[in-house]
Amino acid sequence: MSNPRQGIAGFRLTEHTWITELGNWIDAISPDGRRAGALLFDSRIIELPGVRDRVVSAVLTDRRLVMGGLGGLIPVADVVAAGEQVWLLTAQAVTPTLASLLAAGTVEAGGAAAVLADTSQTLLALHASGVTHGSVHPGTVVVTADGAALLSERGLADAIRGEISPPDRDVSGWAALARGLAGACQRGAPQAAAAFERAAAAATTHGLAAARSGLLAESHVLPGGMITRDRLAQAARGQSMFAQPAAYGMPAPAGQERDEGDIVTLLHVPQGRESAGRTTHAGQATTSPSPGGGEAMRFGPGVGAARQESTAERIWREGASPARNGRARAVRARRRRTIVSAFVFAAVMAGAILAWLRLGGGDDTPVAVEKVTVTTSEKTLGCDSDAFVSGRIDTNGGAGEIRYEWRMNLDKDVEEGTLRATAGTTSYDVDLTWRLQGERTAKATATLRVLSPGPARTAKTTFTYKC
Repeated sequence: MSNPRQGIAGFRLTEHTWITELGNWIDAISPDGRRAGALLFDSRIIELPGVRDRVVSAVLTDRRLVMGGLGGLIPVADVVAAGEQVWLLTAQAVTPTLASLLAAGTVEAGGAAAVLADTSQTLLALHASGVTHGSVHPGTVVVTADGAALLSERGLADAIRGEISPPDRDVSGWAALARGLAGACQRGAPQAAAAFERAAAAATTHGLAAARSGLLAESHVLPGGMITRDRLAQAARGQSMFAQPAAYGMPAPAGQERDEGDIVTLLHVPQGRESAGRTTHAGQATTSPSPGGGEAMRFGPGVGAARQESTAERIWREGASPARNGRARAVRARRRRTIVSAFVFAAVMAGAILAWLRLGGGDDTPVAVEKVTVTTSEKTLGCDSDAFVSGRIDTNGGAGEIRYEWRMNLDKDVEEGTLRATAGTTSYDVDLTWRLQGERTAKATATLRVLSPGPARTAKTTFTYKC
């Protein structure tokens, strides 16, 4: 797809996209012109039994927490289905992530301490509410333009796996985050780096609350003697621009909004009648035509709250007189003829478009890989840690499939991946989370290799695992 010309449920998509374990994230513009995010779930994951319902349930839990006053989370605006695609839409931007700022080397000690303070406070609030995050790492920490650190993807990894993470997993993720930030700050602020290492150790042995208290008590070792966000906010703003002209960040002109058609509420049907909809934990689902093709089904609380009763439902509830039945049969006959005509027209148009594309009318430039880069912020990792490795594939902007693999020398593991390159997009982020365990000291090397299209290209990064 050509992202700037397309959208989903009123959100306009940009060309800035990156791959995660959940699917494909895209920077977006909300209907009111604000920066937002759109996650297209990997179809191989979201269609597994029960996954869609669990995702909706996780989103509803987030909404309940946010409405109850819990801050620190990226707010979810909607979950929609468009044909076979399922999208998660956020009411706030999901870039830049801490992972991208670490890869750029723009996180200093004061900002690192702010990130640890913010994320620990959010995790403690989540745990007090009886829920966990489940996947805490630099890729799920979003830094706002004012230097605040928010957590994204809460509960989504658990929803995909069909499990509930214990609080200890969040604590371990936060401790790994602290160690990674210590490594990033070691050269410029060794005392602060040591404080982050102590916080990581305290989290593992005494809990997150003790670790946060200890971190705040040691703020005097930071440059300037206090936690600051100015440079972190500046770094975030430096990476916050979309890969498109500013016009895409402006609200749509008045009177020119895209007409998404009538919204049909599928759940409000008489009992005993078959519904084309799907009941979810959300308790509500609506459909509307989507710009990407197919129907867009909205999940979430309040959908259809002001909905007027449809004619079909009123007839089903009240019964129909013989005269009404006669008129209804005539209407249904006309409707069937209209639907048949529409299908015939659609088939003719589809054939014409396909023929046009085959004759070369479309942009069929095949994708070619021009550059592969790999970076990591950690130079040394401690016992049982997660290494977060950032990979980037630069292309010629063509369309096609890119096959790649990650190789990890210590474990002999190979992770294979595939992404669909779209016309006009020239770079793709493919990140790796590498879990290192055991007592040893070794040189760890993560290698990103693009298999196709050829010729094969390779990039690698190296760090030390010491336990």
